[in-house]
Amino acid sequence: MQNEKTRTSRDIVERTFSYALQIIQLCRHIEQKSGISRGLVIQVLRSGTSIGANVEEAQAGQSKGDFVSKMAIALKEARETR
Repeated sequence: MQNEKTRTSRDIVERTFSYALQIIQLCRHIEQKSGISRGLVIQVLRSGTSIGANVEEAQAGQSKGDFVSKMAIALKEARETR
């Protein structure tokens, strides 16, 4: 049986992965519209998909400080995407 910390860790990994998939779909949709800068779409794609990548990296952090640092980067990327 998983403990609460492990379950919560997997939940955030799964949710940020799902979010990345939604960002990809959004960017595909936006690219089909005229008048929207491709550079903007690329930036949203990069920041939106890096959230999950940083959360995943944080799970394998070598120390508590490494974990906190990676999660802080994920938070910054989430703010940028918003």
